Amino acid sequence: MTASLASVLSPTDPRAPAPIPLTVLTGFLGAGKTTLLNRMLRDPALADTVVIVNEFGEIGLDHLLIETVDEDMILLGAGCLCCTVRGDLIATLEDLLRKRDNGRIPPFRRVVIETTGLADPAPILHALIYHPYLVIRYRLQGVVTVVDAVNGDATLDAHREAVRQAAVADRLVLTKADLAEGGTDALVARLRALNPAAPIDGADVAPADLLGGFFGLAGKSADVAAWLGVEAVAAHHHHDHAHDHGHGHHHHDVNRHDAAIRAFTLTHDVPVPRARFEMFLDLVRSAHGPKLLRLKGLVALSDAPDNPVVVHGVQHIVHAPVHLDAWPDDDRRSRLVLIVRDLDPAFVTGLWDAFLGRPRIDAPDMTALTDNPLAIPGG
Repeated sequence: MTASLASVLSPTDPRAPAPIPLTVLTGFLGAGKTTLLNRMLRDPALADTVVIVNEFGEIGLDHLLIETVDEDMILLGAGCLCCTVRGDLIATLEDLLRKRDNGRIPPFRRVVIETTGLADPAPILHALIYHPYLVIRYRLQGVVTVVDAVNGDATLDAHREAVRQAAVADRLVLTKADLAEGGTDALVARLRALNPAAPIDGADVAPADLLGGFFGLAGKSADVAAWLGVEAVAAHHHHDHAHDHGHGHHHHDVNRHDAAIRAFTLTHDVPVPRARFEMFLDLVRSAHGPKLLRLKGLVALSDAPDNPVVVHGVQHIVHAPVHLDAWPDDDRRSRLVLIVRDLDPAFVTGLWDAFLGRPRIDAPDMTALTDNPLAIPGG
């Protein structure tokens, strides 16, 4: 992305159509995505939905098929459409919009993308939020990750993709819990350590609940604290930090191979100068973008403190922002949740404090941000 964050954080064109909510459904092979998606599609809450899957053979939709719309698309029960990704996901999403705008397919209210079990979700989210046109027409509503209670622990040990799928989730769904010998407490603890912000639901979760998120269809925002998971992340980070100092080692046993991924929060009590916030984001993404798995937050900018900005990013890409007409709750602090890989939270926290004029004794040395000084703005 070559555009500056000054342009990213400017208001979007008010004449643009309302963005279509999009949910990513992911989870490792055999976790139960097919079963969950089939149950979701039987729920009236998912009427007028487009489902994007990689191959029809990978998902059990046969009992829902009604007719073929064209060679790439079929019509499902409850008025839903299903299409394949035969190449580029971006091209598929663009094609859906063309067909919708031209009246070749019925209007749809939301999109659900079901990934393959081996997918690393970060590049998928990256593709969804960097495209200059798609970010106007679609709005990433959330990531739902399905975890197998029987094999989940071993899968997290063996597959980096499964760890990332769990780490970036906005909601986790635990399946096959009734088949797990010895219960699910250890796996749940591991998932909470890996992603304290995400609620963990059982397989019987109401499909409509999985569609919740900050970007609701009716223009209603979900509870911000729940969406961000700020309190849960902060509590876990504080407990982890105290555990480190009190016992002389760095991570809980439940983390195992997940120790490289950390979640933490940044807050500020007063409105943030726009230029400083832009520089902070620009510096973090340019120097450590590949290590930034997820970023989401609500920020009060000093030039419009009554109209907070919703920020959402993956790696070195920041989503086109949502400017709210008013604060959705009584908490008017700026709040950012970050999920990082192989990046010390204390470094980012120190950088945040330094940009906000709260320098600390252990504030980071700006010249140490990257081995390449040209990657630092002004370097």
